[in-house]
Amino acid sequence: MTLGTALTLTTACTFGPPDPDVAGAPPNLPTPSVSTAPEGGGEREVAVTVLAKGLEVPWGMAFLPDGSALVTERDTARILKVGPESDAAGLRVTEVQRLAEVTAGGDGGLLGIAVSPGYATDQTVFVYYSTAKDNRVAKLKLKGKPEPILTGIPRSREDNGGQLEFGPDGGLYVTTSDGTGGAQSQNPKSLGGKILRITAEGKPAPGNPVKDSPVWSSGHRNVQGIAWDSGKRMYASESGQNKTGELNVIQKGKNYGWPAVEGNGTDAKFTNPLVSWPIAESFCSGVAVLERMVATACLRGQRLWMVDVTGNGTVFGQPRALLAGEFGRLRAVTAAPDGSLWVATSNQEDGGDPAPEDDRIIRLVFSDGGAGRS
Repeated sequence: MTLGTALTLTTACTFGPPDPDVAGAPPNLPTPSVSTAPEGGGEREVAVTVLAKGLEVPWGMAFLPDGSALVTERDTARILKVGPESDAAGLRVTEVQRLAEVTAGGDGGLLGIAVSPGYATDQTVFVYYSTAKDNRVAKLKLKGKPEPILTGIPRSREDNGGQLEFGPDGGLYVTTSDGTGGAQSQNPKSLGGKILRITAEGKPAPGNPVKDSPVWSSGHRNVQGIAWDSGKRMYASESGQNKTGELNVIQKGKNYGWPAVEGNGTDAKFTNPLVSWPIAESFCSGVAVLERMVATACLRGQRLWMVDVTGNGTVFGQPRALLAGEFGRLRAVTAAPDGSLWVATSNQEDGGDPAPEDDRIIRLVFSDGGAGRS
């Protein structure tokens, strides 16, 4: 592991030097070679460090109260703990457990992970994983046996959704994939091609669009990333479409159009994306929000798209690409408690071209992003 490696990025986002790195000495901020700051802003600098290396297809990341991160590996079905301890090599990575219940294959395996909002008292985490027959959500205490709370989510070889996040309303949001070319996303009785909202017991959450249904939104191709801003606005990636990758603002009960439409359409019954990109530049997975920046990590596009948004949730300026081609395929991204972003590569899989240190977890510190101040 290498801690403190600084890279010069070919794009810069708008940011002066950040506070000292919480892992040790102040980061050595590079001078960006190109400024792509949003309109009306100054230059934004970003420092990049590699926190961990030698992982195998890391998929989900969630932080514990002590500042350490739980990281899932899709194919090995391992839950890893990254940090908070460190040494000269970087953050310590330890295996917490391996889930025998997981059947990995294709894009299925051990996927999303979420930490209970009441973890300090209930010690519970939630995982999304594939079996031979379905995808499911389970809860467990670390090193304990998973207890399934939601089963029967459609599984396919290539697309399985898989993200888990607790929203600001306390509901557990679950993202799924259509996985059939469009047969499930428009079927209100299917769990496929949806974003679901459930309780910690796996029941449909109160206030859902349809009583006794877990469905929150529909018409999705393959959602693998969700996050909320300070205004409780929800953002989600749309991965695996034929021509267009999307970043959507998710609203209760809305239909996002798959398979009838990709990108912007004219049918009023479907909700258009906030931003869309050609699939070769996107095919994005994880989503994170840092103040007024929304980040989405892209697999085929091999970059982190940064979208500045206004207080009303509209796009401000042009989306900017970070890390383009620097680390290969990027899948997971999450906002850390200190105000930095953690990004995981996904090169140890079909379609990847792994470097000797892959897969890696990377930390981004933005000079106006508050890292180290929380």
